[in-house]
Amino acid sequence: MITVLLADDQDLVRIGLRTLVESEDDLAVVGEAADGLDAVALARRERPDVVLMDIRMPGVDGIEATRRIVGDPALTGTRVIVLTTFELDEYVFDALRHGASGFLTKDTRPAELLRAIRLVAEGEALLSPSVTRRVVREFATRPARVPRPHPRLGTLTEREREVVGLVGEGLSNAEIAERLVVSPATARTHVSRAMVKLAARDRAQLVVFAYQSGLVAS
Repeated sequence: MITVLLADDQDLVRIGLRTLVESEDDLAVVGEAADGLDAVALARRERPDVVLMDIRMPGVDGIEATRRIVGDPALTGTRVIVLTTFELDEYVFDALRHGASGFLTKDTRPAELLRAIRLVAEGEALLSPSVTRRVVREFATRPARVPRPHPRLGTLTEREREVVGLVGEGLSNAEIAERLVVSPATARTHVSRAMVKLAARDRAQLVVFAYQSGLVAS
């Protein structure tokens, strides 16, 4: 059973999400929160597999709530999916930087939302290559920042650094394999090893690390 916590300040949105989630035999809602502070408290109490987190909430917003949940050692098994009205919401990159496993727009089709919950619960990142590229373009338009290399960047091999840079560009494992002329399995292995070395929770966070470390050309 995959457990889900709903965090949204709109009652109707939470009711709709609860109805959808609980229509599935393998999913269960373990709590609802109307603001970020309650979301963090409920997450610590219920330890859900997935949190559906609205960004704009009163008091503590979804970004700060995500940061607190992801940063809690007791919640290492909890993944956060950010819900936003627009794909390129100005806060999406910050949510990813603080550890969200991806994001969905609120007009996402029900079947896609259910698939996303299951995907993230399995430890995958909800960040398709096309979406990654859009996030990357949004980040690239911001004022220039001095790269902040990940403290474990030095543990990567040259090939792993190259692979992290390609992940940051939004390439899938298959595209990375084609670019480097290696097998998809080899590309997947490089990505997995880089994630372990950088302590990245998922592919979404690897994209953030790639940009912060200056591994992706602007």
